[in-house]
Amino acid sequence: MGLEPESAAMAQDGPDPELVDFTRLFRVGAVLTLPLLVLAMGPFVGLGGVREAFGERGALWIEVLLGTPVVLWCGLPFLARGWASFRTMNLNMFSLIAMGVMAAWLYSMVAVVAPGIFPDGFRNAEGHVGVYFEAAAVIVTLVLLGQLMELRARQGTGRAIRALLDMAAKAALVVREDGREEEIPLDDVQLGDRLRVRPGAKVPVDGLVIEGRSFVDESMITGEPIPVEKTPGDPLTGATINGTGSLIMEATRVGAGTVLSQIVEMVENAQRSRAPIQRYADRVAGLFVPVVMLVAAGAFIVWAIWGPAPSLSYALLAAVAVLIIACPCALGLATPMSIMTATGRGAQMGVLIKNAESLERFEAVDTLIVDKTGTLTKGEPELVAVLPATGHDEAAVLKLAATLERGSEHPLAEAIVRGAENRGVTLAEAADFEAVTGKGVRGIVDGKAVAIGNLKLLQDLGLEVEALTETADDRRDEGETVMFVTLDGELAGMVSVADPVKDSTPGALEALHRLGFRLIMATGDNERTARAVAARLGIDDIRADVLPADKARIITELQAEGRRVAMAGDGVNDAPALAQADVGIAMGTGADVAIESAGVTLVKGNLDGIVRARKLARATMRNIRQNLFFALAYNASGVPVAAGLLFPFFGILISPMFAAFAMTASSISVVLNSLRLRNLRFRLHEGA
Repeated sequence: MGLEPESAAMAQDGPDPELVDFTRLFRVGAVLTLPLLVLAMGPFVGLGGVREAFGERGALWIEVLLGTPVVLWCGLPFLARGWASFRTMNLNMFSLIAMGVMAAWLYSMVAVVAPGIFPDGFRNAEGHVGVYFEAAAVIVTLVLLGQLMELRARQGTGRAIRALLDMAAKAALVVREDGREEEIPLDDVQLGDRLRVRPGAKVPVDGLVIEGRSFVDESMITGEPIPVEKTPGDPLTGATINGTGSLIMEATRVGAGTVLSQIVEMVENAQRSRAPIQRYADRVAGLFVPVVMLVAAGAFIVWAIWGPAPSLSYALLAAVAVLIIACPCALGLATPMSIMTATGRGAQMGVLIKNAESLERFEAVDTLIVDKTGTLTKGEPELVAVLPATGHDEAAVLKLAATLERGSEHPLAEAIVRGAENRGVTLAEAADFEAVTGKGVRGIVDGKAVAIGNLKLLQDLGLEVEALTETADDRRDEGETVMFVTLDGELAGMVSVADPVKDSTPGALEALHRLGFRLIMATGDNERTARAVAARLGIDDIRADVLPADKARIITELQAEGRRVAMAGDGVNDAPALAQADVGIAMGTGADVAIESAGVTLVKGNLDGIVRARKLARATMRNIRQNLFFALAYNASGVPVAAGLLFPFFGILISPMFAAFAMTASSISVVLNSLRLRNLRFRLHEGA
């Protein structure tokens, strides 16, 4: 196996050398195997003229020339791993592959080079001994395809972490003691440096605002779509994007100490610590391989001692027949065929599956953690209510609020203005606009003094709001942000803005409960708002006031309790948790790094997709178990027959040709069973 870099930062840009190598091997193997199949199987599908054109001996040597490079060069990685598995007695799929491929190839080479050693009973009507170069070549090519798929999935991990690293600013603008500003590389920033963050620029490192005021888009770190107001004393996080204001900041964390660097480290650690999938085929191979070898050796000894003349030829053929009928072609197909079919069907349903491991793990998950913003909710603030005070009109209150907020850059202000426009309210012109830091805005509308903001702003104006406090608290309990509107020093009403729950969320959560999930909501909201949302949606538990590092820690704690955890999220801050979880589920509307870190991606970003993914995982794993049974049923039942167990009683002895047919039959049954997954139909809210 190729070595993985200890850190994605150490990884070289460009393609993975192992992926390039396996791609080349697969292409060569496919190019040589296709004509080999036509030559070998042509007589059975009406293309016998191809073989007749070369003559039997000529066709055999062409098979040697086509099949040998596939086995000995394209299959070399598997032969080497197979040899290592026998040398260390750690038997696995590569043990079966190496044993089966070499058995078929060596037998076929003997049949071509020294056909005279075989008795007449193993010749066809024309007196030729059957060869199985195509079986060996097909096995190698199919296994290469499976390895290629696995390598491509693994490559996405490095891309995800490098995408995180690319988010950081490449340089910083340091303010010297004499007031001079100088651009320096990010690595040269020192603790305590004063840095300028220009409008629209990335914050270079973590620090504190010491001068200026602006709104900073922290969505790539927090997943929250609403920019956060920053004033002196407020913290800044590296890689976030400054709005329209200019800031002077002091660097408090640089290099590996920044939040972004810690997120990268957490993703790397979680991905390295994940246990490899316990493949069914490997567990079976651990028992099947030694049994097959013992049976083959036993058959050779018994036939060599007690068999009819020529006893050694019969002994050799019985042993080879055992090895060929035990060849792991179907066993190697059992999982990849189901996975390829299931991932294709999943894509049609809006569920993208990263690899087989994700499906196997997801079938066993019992706890699902969901992020609120963008997962349960739409991620876009909207005006949800206008609540006029006694004696005031709803439309008039909204007109005052939207007219004044049109001069503000705050995202909640945009939601109010957009809400007024959607309701057909005609806005006026505002004068003397003033933003009151951390409190709200005020100005003159139609010659009257208007203000909109929080309780602190009203207290500054000397107003009492007891009459609407209870109503405001009720709105906050629904997860809404409430702002008070005043007109000429009197309370005119309130406007309420919220990030609404997706229409599909309640039904999806109900279906997830039926599918056996314990649901936990992890959010950066305060506990009061989080509990209100959880109670309304029927969520089992909450984790409120969650910081970026907390989500992965919460998952680790749940896993320590023996729970198998899936995490659904969409922000960069979710990436470590998605990687730490047994299965990470990324909403397709979220950040690219979240999608790359996850095992499952929902294209439409709705929880309905998790319902589909769970049912798809169950159906796929059931299909894989059926495939493994089919793969082994033919082979396991055929091994004693190939060894000659029925010969003393019925005179039945399986030739290698029939052994290859049995092997093919098991492969066909696996393929046909896997293709049934294409017809899956899931009703979202039916029982599990």
